[in-house]
Amino acid sequence: MKAALLQLNVSDDPAANLPRTVAMVQQAAHEGAQFVLTPEVTNCVSTARVHQNAVLQTQEQDQTLTALRAVAAACGIHLLIGSLAVKTDDADGRFANRSFLIGPDGAIIAGYDKIHMFDVRISDTETYAESAGYRPGTRAVVADTDIGTIGMAICYDMRFPRLSDALVSAGAEILTYPSAFSPVTGAAHWHSLLRARAIEAGAWVLAPAQTGTHSSANHKTRDTYGHSLVVNPWGEVVLDAGAAPGVYMFDLDLDAVAEARRRIPSRENARRFDGP
Repeated sequence: MKAALLQLNVSDDPAANLPRTVAMVQQAAHEGAQFVLTPEVTNCVSTARVHQNAVLQTQEQDQTLTALRAVAAACGIHLLIGSLAVKTDDADGRFANRSFLIGPDGAIIAGYDKIHMFDVRISDTETYAESAGYRPGTRAVVADTDIGTIGMAICYDMRFPRLSDALVSAGAEILTYPSAFSPVTGAAHWHSLLRARAIEAGAWVLAPAQTGTHSSANHKTRDTYGHSLVVNPWGEVVLDAGAAPGVYMFDLDLDAVAEARRRIPSRENARRFDGP
């Protein structure tokens, strides 16, 4: 099966970002992709909560979701919208960081809210407090589809192997980690973490990413690492998109999942133990 990762460089203006994203999905489908994946926060990269309140919408009203559902249906493809920042009805006003799996009829097959919030202090000049603006999800999600069984995760989730283990225990053959990764932690950990998840799970790992410096009309800009990655179930990197935005095609062979798990049956070999 042909598939495609979109590597994006979006701004903090959802309306301006949308035409380029739609065109890239259409390009991927035209080149034969049956499964297309976009990165985390496909609609809007911003850390300014006042601005987000002004431009973000609820799931029901979100123009990016509506348009991408329509293009998935028009192209007859499965589409993972890596995530959208959407408004919720929470009393504290926090948003959801929500991934959507869209079927070839344009219907929403599954939705997943990011569980692990990126609350870190990387350096004296680079800190993140995702939980200040986003509410964490509480439920792991696996979707059984015609193109395979997909375990949905987002970005920082990749640092928590208990989540990937739960997804694989529920049948996942493909793990998705759409991301907007910090350049500092990306250079240090991105490849190692994604390869580790693939090896542990004996699963495909698909990680479309945001890249570059993200423009903002009135607020501080943000940089992301890029390097959208495809790792096969044996832990081999079969696609590294580097730093340039674009459409990156690859072949997805689910027979490789069974083969990797046959060669290293680590899940069958796992044992319970006491202590420490």
